[in-house]
Amino acid sequence: MFTPSAVELYSYDLAPPSKGHHGTTQDISGLISGRMQTREQQASNRRLDSWKEIAAFFGRDERTVKRWEKERALPVHRVPGGLRGSVFAYSAELSQWLRDPRAAETESSEQAAAANVSTGDGIRKAEPAISRQVFAPAIPARSSRSQVARILGLLLAVLLGFLILKHQIPRQPTSASAINIPPVAHRPNLEAEDLYLKGRYFWNKRTPEDLNKALDLFTQAIVRDPGYAQAYVGLADCYNLMREYSVMPPNEAYPRALAAAKKAVELDDNSAEAHNSLAFATFYWMWDAPTAEREFKRAIELNPDYVAAHHWYATFLMVTRRYPEAIREIEIARKLDPSSTPIVADKGFILYLAGQPAQGIALLKQIETTERAFLSPHLYLAEIYLAGQDYSSYLVESKRVASLRHDPVALAVVDAAEKGFASGGARGMWQSMLPVQKKFYLQGKLSAYALAQTNARLGESQEALILLHEAYDKRDAAMLYIDGDRAFDALRDDSSFQDLLARSTRPRLQ
Repeated sequence: MFTPSAVELYSYDLAPPSKGHHGTTQDISGLISGRMQTREQQASNRRLDSWKEIAAFFGRDERTVKRWEKERALPVHRVPGGLRGSVFAYSAELSQWLRDPRAAETESSEQAAAANVSTGDGIRKAEPAISRQVFAPAIPARSSRSQVARILGLLLAVLLGFLILKHQIPRQPTSASAINIPPVAHRPNLEAEDLYLKGRYFWNKRTPEDLNKALDLFTQAIVRDPGYAQAYVGLADCYNLMREYSVMPPNEAYPRALAAAKKAVELDDNSAEAHNSLAFATFYWMWDAPTAEREFKRAIELNPDYVAAHHWYATFLMVTRRYPEAIREIEIARKLDPSSTPIVADKGFILYLAGQPAQGIALLKQIETTERAFLSPHLYLAEIYLAGQDYSSYLVESKRVASLRHDPVALAVVDAAEKGFASGGARGMWQSMLPVQKKFYLQGKLSAYALAQTNARLGESQEALILLHEAYDKRDAAMLYIDGDRAFDALRDDSSFQDLLARSTRPRLQ
């Protein structure tokens, strides 16, 4: 979860994806074994790359299989962006189609017709059945009148019964709009679903390297199945986290997250995951709290057991200072997924902000001890130590955050801060940080908000206000935290600062 004061050390430098590798093929296969078991005999699932190969699979001509696709829903795929007529199919899907009773009936009847035509008397055997003579019992002449009367009476009774039933049975709506037909769920391409599941595995690890791997896997899934909403959700979730766990700038990450989430909702409006991702990006990029909350609640309504919806809704409530509700939501998420380290870390920080510092800090230190490579507890403890003026611990945690994020700019700022603190205490720390931060700010590698914090702490109020206005104009998500940021305590009574406070809570236009 993003925190305001730690922004002082954040850079906007775009580092290339790391070459490192976390996790093994065995690890992934363990997580996705359920999906793999459904893919029987992968080697036999051949890809047929033309109408010719598809026709050969059935032993038919191309015209026949093309007609089957139009009339019988033969599972044939088009190559995205390819030339007209570029098609492919999977043998397993074709075999499954044949096992469908309607498809099997079609195949059997056509095979029978083909067999008849191929025989020596094929023309006679293929003649329509109505050409055969039909014999009916003769009606004796002497009883013809009574028989006709009986038949007419029977027909009249049937007609009368039909008319009675027609008025007794309520009419059913026939228009498509009047019938509540649930949308047909999209069945993802098996290969795309496999890539998505692997992407989720890396996404959950929340390191810069693993998020880049997840991003690549979700992108591959979309290439293989452009209609797969979950793959767009994965893409959105990657960008939602990369501005925190890597050095990707928020103004690059959030617009991409928002676009991917909107596409996911467009493809599947009943996806809780899609609405949750859209809520996150809507709040942190558009600053539209009412719409974001509506999307969070929609996600929970669609799937009350969706962990990420309760988790991210809890952090939303934390940022908007609705702490009792935030504690309730994070506890729901924790009960749904007791093993989630990110949930426990966020719970620790929520408890700290909600007036339960001892319990919150204990949770964060527990995670820090057991999972030293996880970013969040270091980020939160740096914020807590700074608020408590424990600058030595603040610098230790800040250096760890910069290292985990692979952020050379933040490391340079921390190094300067350590030297300044050793020689001049807290003020010496801010004074040593300022020229280093200015250098990176001018290079476009440090946010205006981070530089404003340091200026404000040194008493440079006007400079801080100018930088805060720039941060607002650039949609810096840190502006959502400005009301609770202790760095700006000296500016509280300034009318320009009050205006920024009001504006930072209003929805932004896209």
